[in-house]
Amino acid sequence: MTSFLAGLIGSGIGPSLSPALHEREARHHGLNLVYRLLDIDVLGRPVGELLWAARRFGYDGFNITHPCKQAVIPHLDELSEDARALGAVNTVVFDGDRAIGHNTDWTGFAESFTRGLPDAPVRRIVQLGAGGAGAAVGHALLTLGAGLLTVVDTRPDRAKELAARLAGRFGDGRAHAAAPDDLPGLLATADGLVNASPVGMAHHPGLPLPAELLHPGLWVADIVYRPLETPLLRHARTLGCRTLDGGGMVVFQAAHAFRLFTGREPDTGRMLAHLAELIAP
Repeated sequence: MTSFLAGLIGSGIGPSLSPALHEREARHHGLNLVYRLLDIDVLGRPVGELLWAARRFGYDGFNITHPCKQAVIPHLDELSEDARALGAVNTVVFDGDRAIGHNTDWTGFAESFTRGLPDAPVRRIVQLGAGGAGAAVGHALLTLGAGLLTVVDTRPDRAKELAARLAGRFGDGRAHAAAPDDLPGLLATADGLVNASPVGMAHHPGLPLPAELLHPGLWVADIVYRPLETPLLRHARTLGCRTLDGGGMVVFQAAHAFRLFTGREPDTGRMLAHLAELIAP
């Protein structure tokens, strides 16, 4: 039986479903894939040290999550075209002595959005979060035809940097940055809201914005999937908003990563069904 060793590097990743998703899909292909969690907080080691150790221990690759998607880049030998354009990596594949960074987040979100909110208006979208996941989500939304994407982050410099990169890639006027204090005016005229920040995760509980800013005219998407129903989505649904949870994104990005790790074509329908089983109460 062909064997693979993979894992996930990040902070607060104990609840991650990635091991189950990858290992179960591998069994359907007759593969023995072992998937480990390497939490930088638990191990007390930065992402660069963990990657160096992983090479020595024969890992085939890693998924990378918050807060390491940008911090990992200086420790890599090569970036795929998408990862280089986005300035963020969520998958690393070891090819001999080389560590190659990829980004499967943007395609994962794009496919999830297309399936989950197929006819949602995208003239004006507000995005919360300008980190590694935010870079991927912003790229996906503009690729899908968003007219104007406004990036808001608790770090204004980071929001400005991401907006400038996106505008440089997609054209002037397609993306700009704003401060959290601007959210009331922005959301009053927006079509949709995307939370691409870690707020709402089990490790970062709460709402990423004041609840009173939501209104029924918005569609609301969240990339968090543990829990699948975040406080943001729960409140949005009570108001009658159309919503999109993070389950689709995690499955589609995992499927792409699985393909990179193993060279096999995953069954996304099967992986979506497996995710539903894993999160069922």
